[in-house]
This record gives sequence, structure tokens and C-alpha cells, in this order.
Amino acid sequence: MAEKQTTVSKTEALIIPLLDAAGFELYDLEYVREAGNWFLRAYIDKEGGITLNDCEKINRELSDLLDKEDFIEESYILEVSSPGIDRKLKKDKDFERALGELIDIHLYKSVKLDIGRKKPMTTKVLSGILKAFDENSITIEYNGSDMTVDRKDVSIVRMGIDF
Repeated sequence: MAEKQTTVSKTEALIIPLLDAAGFELYDLEYVREAGNWFLRAYIDKEGGITLNDCEKINRELSDLLDKEDFIEESYILEVSSPGIDRKLKKDKDFERALGELIDIHLYKSVKLDIGRKKPMTTKVLSGILKAFDENSITIEYNGSDMTVDRKDVSIVRMGIDF
């Protein structure tokens, strides 16, 4: 675990100056193993959204710096992308930007909801308008009333997509 965090920290130190110079921001950075391969993923953003050309530019520049510094022992795949429209909300600034917007809260355990149906419904995903948040809870407008969820019960929060 420490090695993964060291890789993330060192990569962050390399990418932040590139992003600052381009007027972008680092949304998230992860170093994960999936299907037998290591992935170093940088999610970048800017006001108005990131383009494919933006991702390509940062990918090339970061790749050159990573090759020069050569601190990652395993072979890995570098990916630079936008956080996407269904982006994860992890930091307070992410939640701040999402106030008043539709979000999806994924829970570790199913909850039973009595929302005016004959039979209560169970679900692990709550979708609603983000009303408030703090370090311990998230409040959404759900089915016409406010619902507060403890953050310890939340596995992930994403921007919602209204079809």
C-alpha cells in the first residue's frame, strides 16, 4: 500500500506543474492493479471541460517526465482522461460544485424505503438533489423530502445522469 501511495505522491508532484501551466486541475490520481495490469490514471479537468487534445497533451508531457524520473518499477499503462459526466465526488470541493445537482449515492448495504408504496422498496443506490454535506453526512432531496445519509454507510458518490 505504501508503494502505491508513494507512486501517486511522486506522480502528483510531476503532474501539478504541467496542469498549472495549462490552466487545468487535477481531479484525481490513482495507481491500481486491474486484470493483471497496473494502471496509472490521472483525471484532469478545467472550466468548460477537458478535450481529447488536452488529455493527449498532458499524457505526452507526463509520460516523458515519468520516463525521465523512472521511479515506477512495474510496467504500467498511463491513462489521462476527464473525470466524465458521472464523476466520483470525493473531496469537499467536488461536493461544493455539485450542490443543487443530481447525485447518486451508492451504499454498502441496502436500505428499506417506505416512499408511499404499498410495499417498501430496498435499494443500495439513492438518487437525489444534493442539498448539504459535511464530514459525517450527505443530505439529498429524495422523492420530495430531505434524506440524510451517514458517510460511513456510503461506498461511492457520483454525479447523477438524468435521462
